[in-house]
Amino acid sequence: MTVVGTLSADPSVFVPQKEIVYNGLLPYSDRLDREASGLLADIKSNLSRAVLLRELWPGVAFWCKKLLSFLKLYGRRFSKDDHVLFIKLLYELVTLPGLEPHTMQSYARLLIHLLKKKELLSRDDLQLPWRPLHQLYEKVVHSKTEHLGLVWFPNAVDHILKALVKSCRPYFPASSTKEMLDEWRPLLCVFDSVMQKAISTMELFLPTIMPPEEHAQGFRLWFHELMEFWLSVQNQPSWEGHLVNLFARLANDNIGYVDWTPYIPTIFTRILRSLNLPVGVSHMVGLRYLTNSYDIGHLVLWITALLGGPGNLAQKELSRLFNSIASFYHPSNHGRWQCRLMRLLQRLPASVVRRAHRERHAAPGWITPVPESQRLTDEDLQEFTRSLTGAALLAMFSKTGSTDAAFALQNLALLAPQLAIPPVLEKTYAAMETLTEPHALTATLSCMIGMARSLVAPSEHYPQGRAHVLPLLMGSLQGVDPNDFSKCMITFQFITTFTTLVPLVDCSSAPARHGHLSEMEKDLCFASAEFEDFVLQFLDRCFAVIDSSALEQTRDDTETDTRMQLESLVELGLSSTVSTVLTQCSTHIYMVALQKVYNFATSNIFETCVSGRMVADMCRAAAKCHPAESLRLFVPHCCSLIFQLTENEDLQGEEELDKELLWNLQLLSEVSRVDGEQLLRYGGELERVLSTCVRLRCKRAYALASVLLEHTLRSLSLIYPTEYRSTAGGFPDDLPDWGRPGDVGALGVCWHVPSPKEENFVFQLLSRLLKPELERIRGHVSGDRPMSREELLQSLAIVQHCLLGAGSLLPPLDGPHVADLVPSMVNLGEFKLHIGVEYDDLRENYRESICRTMRLLLHHILEHAEDDIKSLFVIIQIISDILFFRGTHKKEFDSRWKSFTLVKKSMENRLYGQKQHIRALLIDRVLLQHEMRTLVVEGSEYREVHQELLCDLLLLSTSTYSQVRSRAQNVLATALGTYSFSYRDLIPRIVQLLSPQHAAGAQQQFKGALYCLLVAHSGMCLASLRDWDCVGAVWPALVRCGLSPAATLDEHSVGQLLDGIVDRIHRQHDTIGIFFTVSESCVEIAKKMAPSHTLLAPSVEELKEGLQRQRIRNVVNARKYEKLVNDLLDCLEDRELPWKFEHTAADLLSLLLRDDHPLPPDAVLYFTQSLIHDSISIRKVAISAVAGILKQLKRPRKKVAVKPSDINEVGDPDGMWAGDRQANGWLQYRTADLPLNEKTWDSQLHVEKTHVGYYSWPREMMIYAPSQKLKDDLPYEEMNEAEKIIFEYFSDPEFIEQLMDFLSLEERKGKDSFNPRRFYLFKGLFRNYGDVFLPLLWPHLEQLAADPHESSQRCVCEIAAGLIRGSKLWSFSKVDMLWSVLCPLIKMALTNITVETYTDWGTCIATACEGRDPRKLHWLFELLMETPLIGEGSSFRDASLLYVLQGALTQQQWRVSELLHRLLTYLEPKLTQVYKNVRERIGSVLTYIFMMDVALPHTHPTTSPHVADFVTRVLERLKPLTSEAEIHNHVHEENAPETTDERTQAVKLLKTVLKWLMASAGRTFTTPVQQQLQLLPLLFKIAPVEIDESYDEMKQDARTCLSLMSQGLLYPQHIPLVLAALEEMAGSRSWHARYSVLTYLQITVFSNLFTLLSVPVEVQRIRKLVMRLLLDEQLEVRDMAGTTLSGLLQCHFFPLDRSLQTQLQTLSHTRLSKAKEELASTDLVRRHAGVLGLSACILSSPYDVPKWMPQILMDLSDHLNDPQPIEMTVKKTLSEFRRTHHDNWQEHRQRFTDDQLLVLTDLLVSPCYYA
Repeated sequence: MTVVGTLSADPSVFVPQKEIVYNGLLPYSDRLDREASGLLADIKSNLSRAVLLRELWPGVAFWCKKLLSFLKLYGRRFSKDDHVLFIKLLYELVTLPGLEPHTMQSYARLLIHLLKKKELLSRDDLQLPWRPLHQLYEKVVHSKTEHLGLVWFPNAVDHILKALVKSCRPYFPASSTKEMLDEWRPLLCVFDSVMQKAISTMELFLPTIMPPEEHAQGFRLWFHELMEFWLSVQNQPSWEGHLVNLFARLANDNIGYVDWTPYIPTIFTRILRSLNLPVGVSHMVGLRYLTNSYDIGHLVLWITALLGGPGNLAQKELSRLFNSIASFYHPSNHGRWQCRLMRLLQRLPASVVRRAHRERHAAPGWITPVPESQRLTDEDLQEFTRSLTGAALLAMFSKTGSTDAAFALQNLALLAPQLAIPPVLEKTYAAMETLTEPHALTATLSCMIGMARSLVAPSEHYPQGRAHVLPLLMGSLQGVDPNDFSKCMITFQFITTFTTLVPLVDCSSAPARHGHLSEMEKDLCFASAEFEDFVLQFLDRCFAVIDSSALEQTRDDTETDTRMQLESLVELGLSSTVSTVLTQCSTHIYMVALQKVYNFATSNIFETCVSGRMVADMCRAAAKCHPAESLRLFVPHCCSLIFQLTENEDLQGEEELDKELLWNLQLLSEVSRVDGEQLLRYGGELERVLSTCVRLRCKRAYALASVLLEHTLRSLSLIYPTEYRSTAGGFPDDLPDWGRPGDVGALGVCWHVPSPKEENFVFQLLSRLLKPELERIRGHVSGDRPMSREELLQSLAIVQHCLLGAGSLLPPLDGPHVADLVPSMVNLGEFKLHIGVEYDDLRENYRESICRTMRLLLHHILEHAEDDIKSLFVIIQIISDILFFRGTHKKEFDSRWKSFTLVKKSMENRLYGQKQHIRALLIDRVLLQHEMRTLVVEGSEYREVHQELLCDLLLLSTSTYSQVRSRAQNVLATALGTYSFSYRDLIPRIVQLLSPQHAAGAQQQFKGALYCLLVAHSGMCLASLRDWDCVGAVWPALVRCGLSPAATLDEHSVGQLLDGIVDRIHRQHDTIGIFFTVSESCVEIAKKMAPSHTLLAPSVEELKEGLQRQRIRNVVNARKYEKLVNDLLDCLEDRELPWKFEHTAADLLSLLLRDDHPLPPDAVLYFTQSLIHDSISIRKVAISAVAGILKQLKRPRKKVAVKPSDINEVGDPDGMWAGDRQANGWLQYRTADLPLNEKTWDSQLHVEKTHVGYYSWPREMMIYAPSQKLKDDLPYEEMNEAEKIIFEYFSDPEFIEQLMDFLSLEERKGKDSFNPRRFYLFKGLFRNYGDVFLPLLWPHLEQLAADPHESSQRCVCEIAAGLIRGSKLWSFSKVDMLWSVLCPLIKMALTNITVETYTDWGTCIATACEGRDPRKLHWLFELLMETPLIGEGSSFRDASLLYVLQGALTQQQWRVSELLHRLLTYLEPKLTQVYKNVRERIGSVLTYIFMMDVALPHTHPTTSPHVADFVTRVLERLKPLTSEAEIHNHVHEENAPETTDERTQAVKLLKTVLKWLMASAGRTFTTPVQQQLQLLPLLFKIAPVEIDESYDEMKQDARTCLSLMSQGLLYPQHIPLVLAALEEMAGSRSWHARYSVLTYLQITVFSNLFTLLSVPVEVQRIRKLVMRLLLDEQLEVRDMAGTTLSGLLQCHFFPLDRSLQTQLQTLSHTRLSKAKEELASTDLVRRHAGVLGLSACILSSPYDVPKWMPQILMDLSDHLNDPQPIEMTVKKTLSEFRRTHHDNWQEHRQRFTDDQLLVLTDLLVSPCYYA
């Protein structure tokens, strides 16, 4: 029976937010409205009830899941008020304090779903506060306790929270921007790592979608401030990327409301820099910081938002950008940068399409539209397409594949088809003609596939596109080639795509009937007569492919599976293409094609494995399109043959049957997969065939017959669409109706819905074929009629195929529930979805009878014939289908959903949007919607029938044979994921199998049970469920099973299994909640949501009970937690336990530390004792655990609020000012104010965090209460039990001695380093207990400090750092005493410093100073500042001491300016160091000394040292060198007697200065350009041209410095200075220097391209400079100038205009005097310069031939016989031209005239080429 679905109009009032339209097209859509409303009411009442009763688990969790599946099935089919209520309720739930991480994550996921379509709710409908969300984000992403193991978060939690903030952002109130800035501005201290946090939080939280009238409260508050920050920073610090992302988002959300014009050159310069492209000379030094490049996705957004508007400035820059990087897209170039370039190319057009859609076709909503003046016009879009097409055409053939280019071209074709399509067509036709380049064909076809819709659709921009369809289709046929699989696949895809869009109808008679057609349309109509040819030729090609893949031909025994895989792909491609082509044919063409296929199939007999399958698939594809006609041909033919062949009785028992019989069965089984209504006419014949063939003895025959049975049943019983044509109804033969999208409103799907007749026939077949089989099996079980294994398999096959065929008509299993799985006051009932089938209770329920029979058979086999694994496999499959199968399998559905999305993506029209997909695709989506409904069994109720089947599966999962076990385990896992709470029933059963008492169990059972714990469905393994009862049972069981006899039988595999389980627990464990409380605000919202009239609303008593239960539940959870800890401890006390299990127990125990509940004292005792355990891995666990326990035991310290304005009389001046100013002077380290006695110590305010006060003051600061006399030591009486345990152990000298011995052991030689875990342990000890343990530890420390071994030194480092940080809040007397002993110790250790330990000491001191007020550590600083460079002894020691000092000072940043001045004064005389390592270290220290000297906006000049003064002083000392032409290094490293002449000293000084320049490039935030330029002349004099063999450090360094400096970012005001310096050097006497000017220039121009282009005067200056050097007397310099010129021309830095050409030609025509001897050198130089210039022009377009090129090539050829070096230049140029243009020569040669071509061929092939 055929049902046509249309959308029905409903007059009722209910307006849903946004439904899934496809639901309205289902054949049973009339019932869905009622169903959805019922389900929604259920969800609302139960969800609110669960919240009111305060039952987060299982109530709220269960109904949130239901809400999620409601969204999947019906979309947002609820009113706006409901939508807002759902969001508010979930927002409250997500931000509940103390919620367990996993629950929080699942609420967040649901909330993201609800907020997804932001157009549905405006800011007037919904406002969300930002603070609760920010607190949650801080708590999770910047967790204070996670690193100590006190809380475990799920892996993806960061991403999910970020996504959640993104979804909530548009709804933050208008005032939120100001509040956020007040909160985060004080964190903007550039030198501190907190800057990264501040900027990334701003990027995430600051709202940018606002109406224009609110802009003053929104981005205007921060835009200029942050923009200036970005502009003033030159060396990409890690936070710069976040800033760019924020700007990109701002630009995209407010197109036309932000004026970007002044910033455009900078933006494009920085974009170009962030692509990290290699430029210029090969030995360029990469910058350390270039790893922080911008995120391409955001760059693309930003560029897109800048386009358009009057003048369209950004488009000009974009064209230049792509001009300058186009050559990087050529396939012969590739490197690390390639994937970023490809991503840019792929995403940019897509983003512009999105913007054009938003401006032209999107439905108007509450979000401010783009103002008219800023919208993209058609010219803009064409200009954009022009700028990208070149790169895309090059990228088509890239080594990484053509997908990126194809995607780009697809979108460009939407924007401007007339520009994007023709060049690709040209390439495609060329590729179709050549047979030698299959790669070109696959690349071009894949690009054409994306452009298909733009080509075929009627468009006023590109009407001639349609004329190409037929030639393309005919041309592609040669790609159906059996010898080249990849070509074959892409051709199939191509043909499918085009025929889906174009009905194959012969319209050639139309022009005669209609007079009003245009010429184009007439041509199309006449051309369409070729379609019939095309279809027939295509079928012939397919037959050829099939013939070549017959089994006899292709199968050697040696061949592997790869061929099989490829073949199955081709098989799939073949059948789907044939199906599409025949679906789209007119009836006439179809009948011809059908006859052809029929003849091919019936005139040959195919083997059933390979070619047979392909032919049968083809026939099925043909039969599906018009079932009535095709069945009339196939069924009678096949049936009569089968009857003839099976008439003979003897056949029944034969093992091998005739090929013809098998082939006809196979053909019939595929052809029967068509519309059931048509199939029913042949019901009698089919039934007869089935009843004979199903009982044949031959295995292949009965297998094919069972498949036929399954297909017949499926065709009759399923619901599916019967046709997929591109237009509803038939095809008119009037006008070609091409490329029309389907219309969701009038899709006209024809459905097949099983009619009563069909259902009757299905049950008739079942009773005739299935019933006897079930009886047979029962007879076998009872022993009345035993069967052989073969017979049993045959019976099972029939049962299985019947179930698969008729599954959708058999009602699911029913029966009583399993009671008491979870305690709940909320109804946890499921919802039945209608899937278009009415079950008839009068018929026999075969699902139940199969279920009963299978259970009997299963137990029979397990008792009597456990080795019959083949039958067991089938039984497991059948059980799985009984449980889950209702017409579709999940796996098939998933893969079809995936392929649907892929096809949708490749064919969709993003410009118009609004579901303008092809009709076939829309129908497919509706079918998927129906299948999705049949698959929603997740969360089915757990009934006793299921319980029995699950127990059977558990039995199979622990049986003897591993294959049976693993299959059963997979089904079991799916079942546990499907039935709500069933795991609570099964886990005790599994645990029981593991217990040591269960001694009877064989090893298989033991392993099976372990595997059951490991098997994970939907990602959760049973061993780590978030449920105290389950974890409480499983974890101790895992440890105890070590005592079971089975655990030791086969140690290796069991050991690996256990490791696997523990590893999985570690990876998946996140903290399980103990305390669940529901806030009052939650309850308020739930009250609003609760329906007033229903019986579900909780009564007052129930509410009281809910509160009571919440309290009890929390207490019980805490008890369960403690019981679990104690159970694990009990296991550990068992002496018999093998070591492996002991480690497991300790591991699991360490996962149970939490920050909301103290660890029970027994566990504290265990971990403290384990600090000196014999096993190193347990010691490691214990160290981390004790550090965590100490954090739990930390006593809160009192803090007071301080207003900064009260401390300092000088307030901040008006306006924003940052940096060192009077108002924050009291925070500085000043020798005069150091707290040297108790009084100053107590009266000073100590601010520990370094960033406070640098930028702007917080409203109030929390500071530890100063003068309050704290009780320093905890008296023993006041300690709690845990504290006493630790106290006692650490007061025991023996314990300490052992601990120190263990801690100073070496673990892995040379691999160990400072261990933060141990540092946290000691920091906690000294923080919690004061200095009680010092007297015991001290002797050990002194002993270790004196020992130079690395492990001893490392131990001292860890403890010292812990001591210094732990003493943060000690009283003055104690601290003073501590330093009096610690200083000598550190001094002694530093004198013993070695190569192995200096990094550890650096880490130690840096860790000790981190986040501490420098004034409280003045002892340490003074100690380190005493004598950093002693000079005598080893150079190594000096370098190490500087390293340690640097570690201390960098942590303190701007607060120790006085120390930095002292250090600089100390170092300056010592800059002439001889030793390389000391020089390098000094360079690095200098970088940090000048780090604070930054040019940031609104920032006072720093009080720290300034670079400018330093450089002035250094230049003074370098005077002796400035007069020389070249500087050579003649100071050797040996300790030669100190020479004192000025020149030598200056060279030494210069070496150190070079080290400083190298170290500071990229580390400082701003580059001091003026100062660098003062040093530039010196560098040019050193840097050599050729890399000489002998390694000379000074030359190496100078070259590196030049390379780094030339890559620096310049501001417009610097450009004249740089050019002046270069012009001066170009006049230098040394040609090396002149040469270096050019290499410097190349890199500078490319690194600052757009900034330079914005100053045209300077561009002229550069052009002059290059032309001047082109005339240099030194040959090398001229060559380099030519290369530079060609590079500048290539990135269109200045145009190749007439004037430049004339200038070069004039030069090249310089006359040379005849007399050979007297060659005037200047004339030769001029002539050579001209030739070099011309060759530069040629080389500047390596991959195309511009208009001017042929003429210049001719000019060059005249110089072939000139004297050297001209002749050489010309030859090189010609060979280079030949190399780069060889690939596309066919295309290029069209640019030349015939005469030119003659000359050129002569040149390129003549002997001169080889000379």
